[in-house]
Amino acid sequence: MSKAFTKEADGGDDDELALPPLPAGGKNYITPVGYARLRDELFDLIDNERPKMVDVVHWAASNGDRSENGDYLYGKKRLREIDRRIRFLTKRLEIAEVVDPSLHAGSDQVFFGATVTYRDDEDVERTITIMGIDEADSRESQVSWISPVARALLKARVGDEVQLPTPGGARNLEVMEVRYPQPRTA
Repeated sequence: MSKAFTKEADGGDDDELALPPLPAGGKNYITPVGYARLRDELFDLIDNERPKMVDVVHWAASNGDRSENGDYLYGKKRLREIDRRIRFLTKRLEIAEVVDPSLHAGSDQVFFGATVTYRDDEDVERTITIMGIDEADSRESQVSWISPVARALLKARVGDEVQLPTPGGARNLEVMEVRYPQPRTA
């Protein structure tokens, strides 16, 4: 039978699969900027995106036969996606623990929120920022605080050498520089 005649899976309540796991007993650390970004996305979905999609679904439903109504079927699917994202964001914000990295400004020790420049065994320098799980973006060199490289660097100081366990064996990383955002002035 053609795929066109099979019922598309609803996806059910797969929200738990979408939540990146926290380490046992771990916290969902997040920067104030990251928290605000997630909160703003949640409010936008609730106040703007969802009401628009409800209107589209209502309009499409009033056009008659729903079984072959593309606008209705797409609208319902999109509404499920929006609701799933709302549940995800709500759960993440409920368990978030906001940590202001600017409190460590001037420190040479690596903590959550630090921007760290390190040199590896091959004399290659890299700069990363240690962020929350929901903020990490490898394209921006932002790594999660639970990533192996972040765990290796946490609590190290400028000049320290730390070992990063890798499948090919441990690699040495030398901490070259540690920076934090400056505290905001009121």
